[in-house]
Formats: sequence, C-alpha cells, structure tokens
Amino acid sequence: MRSLKLFMLAICSVVAIHASAGNKIKYYFNHPVDNTVSSGVDAINLNGRIDDTLIAYINRAKFTLDIAVYNFTSYSGSGDLSNVVNAINSAYTRGVKIRWIHNGTSATANSGLTTVNSAIPRLASPNTSTYNIMHDKFMIVDGKSSNPDDAIVWTGSTNWSVAQFEQDYDNVVIVQDSALAHAYLGEFNQMWGDTGMTPNMTVSKFGPYKADLGRHNFTIDGKQVELYFSPSDGTNNHIKSSILTASKDLYFGVYTMTDNGCANSIATVKMNGAYVAGILDQYSNYSGNSAYTTITSTLGSNFIEYTGSYLYHNKYVVIDPSDACSDPMVLTGSHNWTNAANTQNDENTLIIHDPTAANIYLQAFRGDFYALGGTLTKVYGCTSGVGGIEAAEAHLNVYPNPSGGEFTLSLSLPQAQGVSAYLIDMAGRKYELMNNIWQPAGLFSSTFSAPAVGVYLLKVVTNNKLYNYQIIRN
Repeated sequence: MRSLKLFMLAICSVVAIHASAGNKIKYYFNHPVDNTVSSGVDAINLNGRIDDTLIAYINRAKFTLDIAVYNFTSYSGSGDLSNVVNAINSAYTRGVKIRWIHNGTSATANSGLTTVNSAIPRLASPNTSTYNIMHDKFMIVDGKSSNPDDAIVWTGSTNWSVAQFEQDYDNVVIVQDSALAHAYLGEFNQMWGDTGMTPNMTVSKFGPYKADLGRHNFTIDGKQVELYFSPSDGTNNHIKSSILTASKDLYFGVYTMTDNGCANSIATVKMNGAYVAGILDQYSNYSGNSAYTTITSTLGSNFIEYTGSYLYHNKYVVIDPSDACSDPMVLTGSHNWTNAANTQNDENTLIIHDPTAANIYLQAFRGDFYALGGTLTKVYGCTSGVGGIEAAEAHLNVYPNPSGGEFTLSLSLPQAQGVSAYLIDMAGRKYELMNNIWQPAGLFSSTFSAPAVGVYLLKVVTNNKLYNYQIIRN
C-alpha cells in the first residue's frame, strides 16, 4: 500500500502565521455567506457572477488551457456562457493552445461545445458499460509555463452552466501553484493519452483504468495541501480519515452521500463529542440509502435536506474550524460521497489544511444553513491565548509508517503529564492503546500494533494537546 502524508498538526504557535490568507489559494461561493463568524478573512459570494471570474482566468492564459469539465451547457443568447465561449475562442485566436475533455455518456450535456471553435481539439470520455462518467470540473492555465507564477488550477464543484453559476449551491477553488498544476496535467494527460495536442485513444485511460500517479502532497502558501483523483487514489478513505480527525466541530455540504463509511465516520465524531451539522440535497433521500438514514438519525435538527428548485451541489466538509490548535481543514472538489465516485468516475479532491480556509468555508456553510431555515450553536475552541501551550508542548513521532506489524509511538514531553492514545479504523471502531498513563518529563516510547491491515487514525492526548496521526498497516 502506498504511503500517505502522515503528520497532520496545527499548533498554537503557528496560528499567527495563518491569521491572514495568502494570495495563492482563493475560494468563492455563489450564495450569501455569514461574515459575522469571520476570523479576519471574509468569505466571498460572487452573486451569480462565477462566469466573470472564470473569464478573467481564461483571459490570463498566455500559452495553454487544459479543460476537463463534466458539463458545459451553453446556447445562443445564454449570456453568461456565451461570454465564456467568447473568451475561450479569443484565447484560441491569440495563440493559446487549448485541449478539452468532456463527459461522453450523456447526449444532453455539453451543448456549449457546439459554439466553441471547432479547431479546438476535444475528447469525450468513453460510453461503455465498464465506465460511469467523467465528472471532473477543472481547468489548468499555463501549466507548463517556465514561469511558475503563471500556472493556475481552477477546480471545485461547479460545472460550466448558467444553473451552476447562478442558481445551484456551488464553490470554486483557484490555486496558483506550478507543482499542483503539473499534478493536474498528469491526470489530464492520462485521459488524453498524450502530452501533445492530439488525443491518443490507444493509450487514453479513464475511470478504473487510470493509475495513481503518486503526486498527493504539496506545500502552498505555507499550507499542507493534499490532492486525490478518482478512482485510482481511494478517495473515500481520505474523506473518512479526514472526518475522523474532527475533535471540536464539523460541517458538511454534499450533493449525494450514499457511502456508509462516510456517514458512520460522521456519526463517530458526533458520538465522540464534536459539534456536527450538515446539508444534503434531496437527491440523497431515497429508499434504501442507509447513509442518509444514519445522517438524519444522528444529527436531528442539525441536519437540513435541501428541497428547493435547484441543486445543493457542493461536495465539501469543514473540519475543526473553531479549533485552530487542532488541524483545521477543508475537503472539497468534484467527488460526491458515493461508491460510483470512488470506483468508476473521474473525480478530483483537494484537502487544504489551514484554519483560514476552514473559517471561510464555515462562513459559507452558515450562510447556507440559515438561509435554508436552520440555526447553529457557535462553537468556541482553542486560541493563541491559551496559557502555556506553546511553551509546554509535547512532540510526537510514529515509525515505521506504513508498517507490516508494530509501530513505535515516541513522545518528547517537556513536563510530567498524563498520556492517552487510541486508534480509530475506517468503520469508526475505537481501539484503546493507553488511558491517562502518567509519564515523567523526557522521551517516552511505546510499541503498539494495529488490529488488521488498513488505514487508521491515531489520536494521542496529553495534558494540553490532541494529536491526530494517520497510520497504515500493510
């Protein structure tokens, strides 16, 4: 089993570094947000003008545009999308090399491609019984530029249609980072079958035929960013392990949830004392969907089913936005929480470890939740003012990892204190390793084993710190 990035930690001493957002990652929403809970960087509602922002990035392209979008719906006189078409055609006219991948399993999707310059090469995903859909929604701007500042990735949950830009509930993430852009290019080229302008259907790979290219961990604006593609990268396991790190609060907004593991992980963090709230689209409410039943029975009034005229189309979870001394993060992208997304569809998912990003998505979630008739309790967590944490922090390491057998937990304790530790598996089962064992100051080591092959969350608790550490037994 391949290695994952393991150490997920945001200590109070670095909170000040993240107090303001950098300029490499931007987040946008298309419905009103709740800036009253802003920690200093306000979430931005584009008021149905996502198209204007998309056009601005298309207009920035100097060399290349690589587009992989599930649905591009445009028609004569459709305004917003016609303007996007004009920007794309203008980019092509000024010499930008454009490649386009779209879903090929639906006859009704991608009507907008008829208005795009016919000289722009394009590739439809295969329409076969062994494959589901090309569901990505990303664009790479100048991914191969020699100037790393040129490279931009546009992603999120938003298809390119009037409904998605203006009416459905969606989010957009824009990242300026050459390494991330190259990782997206690798995925694009797998589907395209070539690095050039002509697709090669002989080696082109979609869905379950793609390989894990191994480019998963990045540092952008000083933040840890993880990237996973489906179905090669086991994304549902990353969703579940991220959920299970929540210790203070968790909020999710997802179009479709049918994966029991994701629902059970949410129930586990709720049972462990975290404050949890969520929104699902009505599309998730159908007979036999046990994940939906788990969520509704677990959350009660902290759950809202969207039943409006449009779609609640987000696919995100916000973890510990109220606890900057934990590991606040946002997981978002095109990936619904389903088996099809995990095993058949082409999807992409980002996990951004950053308290500012988590707070921005909290503002968006609260805006949606209140607009849909719900109410939420404001959760308070650790702040940089908690006395003594910076000076009295334990330091943790776990090795070897992955391991085929035993792991060693190593703690450097600045003062005598109690230590507790336990494992949580992907089904939410808890395995206690130690319970408030008093240890003197200095180096403490303990050897333990995971009960079976798989991915686990190791939680270690000292007097003043909760550590979340992901381990793999292979």
